[in-house]
Amino acid sequence: MHGTQNSITAEQFEAQTSAILASVSRVIDGKADAVRSALVCLLAEGHLLIEDVPGVGKTMLARALAASVDATVRRIQFTPDLLPGDVTGVSVYNPVDREFEFKHGAVFAQIVIADEINRSSPKTQSALLEAMEEGQVTVDGQTHPLPDPFLVVATQNPLEMEGTYALPEAQRDRFMMRVSMGYPDAAAEALMLRQRDSANPLSTITPVAEAAAIKQMICWSRAVHVSPAVEEYAVALAQATRNDPSLHLGASPRATLQLVRASKVWAALDGRDFVIPDDLTTLIVPVFAHRLLPARGVHRAGAQPIEAALGQIVERVRVPLAARV
Repeated sequence: MHGTQNSITAEQFEAQTSAILASVSRVIDGKADAVRSALVCLLAEGHLLIEDVPGVGKTMLARALAASVDATVRRIQFTPDLLPGDVTGVSVYNPVDREFEFKHGAVFAQIVIADEINRSSPKTQSALLEAMEEGQVTVDGQTHPLPDPFLVVATQNPLEMEGTYALPEAQRDRFMMRVSMGYPDAAAEALMLRQRDSANPLSTITPVAEAAAIKQMICWSRAVHVSPAVEEYAVALAQATRNDPSLHLGASPRATLQLVRASKVWAALDGRDFVIPDDLTTLIVPVFAHRLLPARGVHRAGAQPIEAALGQIVERVRVPLAARV
């Protein structure tokens, strides 16, 4: 199957990905890292969690990516009264046929925008777990496959905000990466004022890639080479988080797998067909940080103990010399 789908060249991959990045960047000013992270998650078949205060463009980023790719899109606004069936779908009795038929929920789309995911109850949040991990939904014993490719872009407000629930560890672990938008700089904010006074920039975006092209790019990224030395380095980084006294919860095996998958796409976006250790260290914070928990009392030492611990781990773990073999 890979032979038939993986029919693009390096030049076509670069042209397609550059077009998507440029399209999204027209709407999201000055946030190249967040835009690139969203594309990495799409091509690495992961899911993206965008955490930041309201009003900095989290939903705009998700919608701009969806508009740049010719894919089906659904948006779910998470609220305290949202029910799991609203997400997955429900079985409804049809009196004519005298049988139950399944009504698809909002999760049945190629790109699902889960807006303010931490404003709903843990029970509703958990409705996404099977969909994100296995690409399917099970309702009343019947399994329904989700579209392919499938990407969840979730936004959440910081826990200090009113009316938020902390995402459970199992839910956080399903997200490949967590990024923060941050406030725009003064020039980008002034440009936004001028551009958006007359029109919504999302209305000007037209798709620059079809869903079939996304599948080809996913296959291209999968084929990026990871040497045994780099694989061992990824495992060593994950093991170090589990043995670090400043961390209560280390990285899961799923986190290690997703770090390598994300690194493959990162390398491909840089025009390489092999992963280098720098790819892993560049992505370790967005891929690992949201899965880790600091040890009790460590938070007093600094505002971001997890990021600090990961920085020390990167310095401590030996980088493989034969990385490209």
